[in-house]
This record gives sequence, C-alpha cells and structure tokens, in this order.
Amino acid sequence: MILALAALVWLAGCCHRLYRQALYLQLEEYESGRYLRWLADRGSRWLPRRPLTAWLVGSALILLFAEAPDTQLPVFLSLPVAILANWPQKGGEVKKGFRVTWRVRRFLLVAWVLALLVALPLIAAIDGHGDGLLQPLLVTAAGLLLVLMVPVLLVGANLLLRPLESLLRRRFVARARAILMEAGPTIIGITGSYGKTSTKVYLQHILNGHCRVGATPKSFNTLMGVCLAISQDLEEDRSLDYYIVEMGAYVPGEIAEICELARPAISIVTAIGPQHLERFGSIDNIVSAKYEIISALPADGVAVLDRDNPHLRAMAARAHPATILTVSCEGSVEDSPADDPRLVATDIQESLDGLRFNVEDRRSGERVVFSTNLLGRHNVNNILLAAAVARNEGMSLRDIAWRVRSLQPAEARLAREETATGITLINDGYSANPAGARHALRVLGMHAGRRLLVTPGMVELGDLMECENRKLGAEAARQASDVILVGERQTRPLRQGLLEAGFAEGRLHTVNTLTEAITWYESHLVAGDAVLFLNDLPENWS
Repeated sequence: MILALAALVWLAGCCHRLYRQALYLQLEEYESGRYLRWLADRGSRWLPRRPLTAWLVGSALILLFAEAPDTQLPVFLSLPVAILANWPQKGGEVKKGFRVTWRVRRFLLVAWVLALLVALPLIAAIDGHGDGLLQPLLVTAAGLLLVLMVPVLLVGANLLLRPLESLLRRRFVARARAILMEAGPTIIGITGSYGKTSTKVYLQHILNGHCRVGATPKSFNTLMGVCLAISQDLEEDRSLDYYIVEMGAYVPGEIAEICELARPAISIVTAIGPQHLERFGSIDNIVSAKYEIISALPADGVAVLDRDNPHLRAMAARAHPATILTVSCEGSVEDSPADDPRLVATDIQESLDGLRFNVEDRRSGERVVFSTNLLGRHNVNNILLAAAVARNEGMSLRDIAWRVRSLQPAEARLAREETATGITLINDGYSANPAGARHALRVLGMHAGRRLLVTPGMVELGDLMECENRKLGAEAARQASDVILVGERQTRPLRQGLLEAGFAEGRLHTVNTLTEAITWYESHLVAGDAVLFLNDLPENWS
C-alpha cells in the first residue's frame, strides 16, 4: 500500500511537471525543435534538482536502514521521498503567462495519458520483484525516471496531435477567410523587425478620423492569432472599411501564410534589424521573410517603406508593386529624382513634452507641423509610415496632423505615468531591439533627478547579442544614474558594457526578479526621479 501511494505521488509529480513545462512549449509556438533547444540551453531545465536530490538522499537512507530491526522502514521511507521530490515549487513571476486554450487541453490530456502508459509497466515490473529492499529502491528510481521523461512525453504528445492540429488549423483558417471575404474590408498588412504594433495603433487612430477601421489586437500576429482576431472582430461587424493585420514571423514562409489568408492591398514594412536573428539565422533571411508581405501584393497594390533603412531601400528598388511610397526623416541619404520619398520629416524636436516636426508631402508640396505627446524619436518614422497610408487613402496632411495630436502609445511602448509619490515610470517593456532601446534611454536621460534603468537586456540577437548588450550598457552609462539588471546570466555583457564605460559599480545592482527591482526603487527614489523599464523577458528567457 505504501509503495503504491509513493508511485502515485511520482505519477502526480510527473503530470504537474508536464503542466508546468507545457508553458514553455507554448511560448515556443509548439515547435518541438525550438522547445528542445531551449531545454538543452540550461541543465536545470531538463534535470530538475529537487527530484534528483530526493532520489539520491532517499536511496541512501533506504540502504542505510536496510538492516534495521523494522524491515518495513525502507518501504515507509519511499513515500516521504516521493512527496519531497514532487512537492510543487513556488512559481516565479508571471509575465506572458500560460493560456489554457483548447489546444493546450488536448495536448495535456494526451501527455498525461502517455505518462500513465509509461508508469503502468514500471509499476508492474516493480510489483514482480516481491518484498524486500529492492522494491522501494525501484519505486524511487522509476519515479525519478518518469519525472525526467517529461520533455520526451511533451514532444511525443505534440507529434501525436500534429495531424489533428493540422486539420483543425485548416478549418480555422478557412472559416476566417470566409468571414474576411464576406466582410470585404480593405486589408492593410504591417510587418517589420520592430515598430509593427506602434505603427498599427497610430494608423488605426489616424484613419478612424476618415472612415471605420479595425485592427488585430495587441501582438496577435501569428496565423492563428490573426484568424482568431478576424473571427472576433468581423463575424458580427461587417461595416469596417479597413482592417489592419499585424504580421510577425520567426522563419521564412510565416508571413506568406498570413498574406494568403488576408490578401493585403496595402503593405507596410516598418524596419529591418537583428531582432529574432537567433531564430532566422541571418539578416538576409529576415529580409526575405519580411519581403513576403510586399511580394504578396497585387500589381495595383501599395507598398509603404521606411527609406532611412538600407534594407528597405533595397526593397523599394525591386519596383513591385507599381505604387511604392517611402518616407524619410531628416539626416537620411540624399534623394535622387527616381527615389524621392513621399513624406519627409524635418526640424525634429524631441522633449519630455513629446515630438514636434515638419512634414512635407513631396508630391503635393503641402507642408504641415506635426506635434504629439509620444516619446522617442523613432516614433517619427512610425508616424510617417501611418501618415503615408492615410495620405494615399485620401486624407489631407492637415487632417492627419490633427489626428496625430491625440495619438497614444501602444501598450508597454514608452508609455509614461507618474506614481502617487511623484516618481515617473516609463514602461518600454516590449522594446527588445537595439534601435528602440537607444531611443528609450535618450528619453530617460532627459529627466532630472535620479534616472533608474531596470532591464534584463536584449535577447534573440544571435551572434550579435553579446556585442549589442555591451553597446546598450555603454549607452546606459551615459543616460542613467542607477541601473538594476534583472537576472545575472543574460545580463553579463550589459554589465561589462556599463563598467567599461566608467559607470560606478556602487550604482549597479543585479536582482533575480522584477518585483525586487520595484521594491528597490520604491525605497530609494523620491519625487522627481524617473524609472525606465526596458524589455521584459517572457518565462522562457527569464
């Protein structure tokens, strides 16, 4: 009876670990290869310390008491060992969080059944060895083996469900396509290494002054996310004139899939940079993936590109489609008659009150002053891209400027607020690219008083990750008076960059969680000080 209870505890621990590990498979978009690479990156992810320690200590105790007068003592020891090994550990900070979707429920059910199928032969084999010292040792060893098999069980469940998920995926896409065709809005696609969500939010706000516009919410930018957004937004409301679809990708081909569903008439590429370089492998692969949103346009479609980015200038030179609109900021390369940008921003003024700049429509000659409360010079490019689309769709530059005055930042993108104690909080939690990080630090540097940077650094930059984080550290040394690094392992290059730039080590702190950083600033900062939260890694990177 005791051994049976111990076996059940190990099985329950395996099922609980399956649930906890499923989060990371979900964060890796259910790609088994990516999940296994994440797992292999750190030993503690595939070899949990507590079950291993409990097995070692438990086995030693069982052997130690093998000659005790009470011959049942080793058997009784197997139960507390199982409980100690599998007692749920306190969860860390929830960032992106675990979405318990129907797919997750199907996935976990199959994984739990696999765990049970593996456990039954182990229990039967143990039961066949009769009483004695060997049985509790085998129960403990088999329990540990079951827990260590969690990644194998997860990948196995994923593979078994692939045909069903593929079928459900096709049906879901077909339903979304039918809804889209019946609703009939003009589709505007947006992609880019960064700036996608901000440009989408700005474009929706600007166009809503002219017509009815919908957009995929937050960062719903995968094929399934776009399908879900279409089903939610357009199934009951067929009155939208435009629908803006944000498109993300980790590998070439993903944007092409979304374009096959959405069929954009207008496509925007905001920027090309090293974000997600680790997954793409090279900048050329990133360029190819992002160009899919342009190549999917019909001949009479409209491409909108930031001419200040050299990769996007090269895209414009491909001359597809017939209408290509480019935008540029002051300080870009000299214009040529064949490559004249549609909108140009000059005399850019950046302050804590926001941005103010002149915009010229090179085609009509119209010039208007734009002003906005948005922070960060990079938002000038995002606003220009949105304005170019609105201008092409019939809005006057003056009407666009009026709408720009009331723009609000996208969620966690240089959003500023003041606490009850007078401390300014700048939330740039979704900024994970070198260009955006530099602009965010410039905003921090404009504040008076103490200027605290809280960051876990940047990830997914491939071979550039260490170099770019050192550069980020050097820039932080110029703009921040205090720095808190969240997580010791991935912030080492950032720390190195800070110290090499002469940053005072006494003003540099390393913590394990964001909660610790918040506790620090609440006890050290006063009214007039500012805090920049730069990037917030999901659970699979933290």
